[in-house]
Amino acid sequence: MMTSAHAQSVSTYGTPGLIEIPTAEMFDDGALVFTAAGFRKTGRGTMTFQLLPWIHGSFRYSVLDDFNIDGSSTFYDRSFDIHFRLREETKNGPTVVVGLRDFGGTGIYAAEYFVATKTVRDRFKLTGGIGWGRLAGRGAFSNPLGVFSDRLDTRPPRESGGIGSTGQLDTGNWFQGDAALFGGASWAFNDRLTLMAEYSPDLYTEEHERTGFTVKTPINLGAQYRFRNGTQLTASVLYGTTFGLTYSYFIDPRRSVTPGGQGASPPPLLPPSQVADKAKQGDIRTRLQTALSQEGLRLVYLSETPETVRVGVENATYGQAAQALGRTARVLANEQPPQTQHFDIALMSNGVPLSAVRVNRSDLYELENDPDNAWRSFARSQVSDTIPLVQGGVLTDAFPHFSYRFGPYLNFSFFDPDEPLRYEVGAALGLDYTLSPGFTLSTELRQPIIGTLDDSTRVSDSTLPRVRSDWAIYARESDTRIEHMTAEYMWRPAKNFFARATMGYLETMFGGVSTELLWYPVKSRLALGVEANYVAQRDFDVLFGFQDYSVATGHVSAYYDLPGDYHAQVDVGRYLAGDYGATFALDREFTNGFKVGAFFTLTTVGFSEFGEGSFDKGIRLEVPVSWLTGRPSRNKIAQTIRPVLRDGGARLNVRNRLYGVTREARAQRLSRGWGRFWR
Repeated sequence: MMTSAHAQSVSTYGTPGLIEIPTAEMFDDGALVFTAAGFRKTGRGTMTFQLLPWIHGSFRYSVLDDFNIDGSSTFYDRSFDIHFRLREETKNGPTVVVGLRDFGGTGIYAAEYFVATKTVRDRFKLTGGIGWGRLAGRGAFSNPLGVFSDRLDTRPPRESGGIGSTGQLDTGNWFQGDAALFGGASWAFNDRLTLMAEYSPDLYTEEHERTGFTVKTPINLGAQYRFRNGTQLTASVLYGTTFGLTYSYFIDPRRSVTPGGQGASPPPLLPPSQVADKAKQGDIRTRLQTALSQEGLRLVYLSETPETVRVGVENATYGQAAQALGRTARVLANEQPPQTQHFDIALMSNGVPLSAVRVNRSDLYELENDPDNAWRSFARSQVSDTIPLVQGGVLTDAFPHFSYRFGPYLNFSFFDPDEPLRYEVGAALGLDYTLSPGFTLSTELRQPIIGTLDDSTRVSDSTLPRVRSDWAIYARESDTRIEHMTAEYMWRPAKNFFARATMGYLETMFGGVSTELLWYPVKSRLALGVEANYVAQRDFDVLFGFQDYSVATGHVSAYYDLPGDYHAQVDVGRYLAGDYGATFALDREFTNGFKVGAFFTLTTVGFSEFGEGSFDKGIRLEVPVSWLTGRPSRNKIAQTIRPVLRDGGARLNVRNRLYGVTREARAQRLSRGWGRFWR
């Protein structure tokens, strides 16, 4: 069997394709591809993610000038695509896929297709397919699927409702109406340059009626150049009347922008004789505190027996908990007397133990230079819920503990009909004061410096309590903001259980009381939680006052680590506007912490009452700063891309939800990141 066909070219729609038509190819598994395409009065920006080797999904934002719809000359369109591989390429047969274009948007680009691609002599590829909807223009014929049902013979017009006006999934249109054939070929002149030609049946009917776009020929021609950094630029002649450019930028989440290893190397293991001499010098606690501090770790707990040392450390440096464990184990091996054979290391957060790992001293020396030391050392380690804390083991100078953070922040607002992209840049100061294990006072102040968020004059048309849709008023009427100001207590009520209680100004728009209980066995893929909150809406100046609106809200949640890099989450309960429903989320989180995910929420708020978009949905990205810099860091850049902030399905944004705090210390997550133990 041949290897799967991987995309060498990207269409103007930002998916594997020639120029406008799709191909049956796939991007590399896990690839994140950003594409910008432009031609006459049309601009498209697309993000495509290869979820699995056989499926990818896309989100697209298009700008159509002079389109004159809904009373505006410029029309902004959002759409979603999905693309499934049905058959892999073999020596004698092509790759075959089925795809849905614009299945979750306004339907302007809506099309369905089956397409096949075959590679001939490595450099030449042939593509052919059959399409419906937008792809059933020139040369259309009666739907061959009509033999199964008369309903498939006719395709309802886009304006008849459903996806065209509400953003709902209008499955009743899929594969309906006339069909047409499309095809093309590409030839890789060399590793950089690829030449393409295609036959596209798209007549651009609506663009012709609204903007005067003319299609003189179904033949499109293009040349694509691949730069050394992997980006691609395609120049094309479209439909005999216009010139187009398409640029694609590829990201492999597994590979950092800057290669790792630029941070300080881990301390080398000292010979046992040198360790014995060192153990006689000074106070062991002081030496451990100093050595761990040099590695960016804080010693919180210490107790010893003749053969075992138990320590609790807080990691404020490394994105992977396994790397913090490895650094701690090396420090213990270099500082503890040779008779200490076992190191029990507890990962802690604000003095609360999350889990513990036992590392044998002999394994460190035996496996240090073993080429398979990652999986061998994890197999020999023992992960447990936590170490039993002996009274007096918590260091007297560990608490109270003060920390701060200062730096820039960047906020975005997407898809405002008046301005598709708004932003705000400012400075943020965060302060945390942990008085005793688990009990922390925290605040964050923000000062906007420049931006366009406060330029919005749109007034919410929501018929629900305006728990989110008044975001523009918050931006306009606030200056220096108290993003949060809370007192939080986290503790372990029993084995496998975590609990949290938080009160104060919980987030930008709400303050009150939030409580949470989480069941999460250390070796379990499944976690279950319950959260209950009573909150009031904050004043628009984001300082100390409250408005009249208050609500009780809460959720029951289930979290599951799926095989591979995936984890799923379902939250069922009451939202901020008083509506009841459920949120479904699926994320792919790579070993280095890079995360791509999607979610949607369905509640008792009807599609028409919800407003634009019909229901809450979005895509979220989380990029570790270490992925960008190559240096150890726990900071992340997180961004949620959702069509619009509406009130239905809005959930409270509480800091330090227990699943996020504890997950990195559970066995499933540790096993995937254990390669960092030796770095």
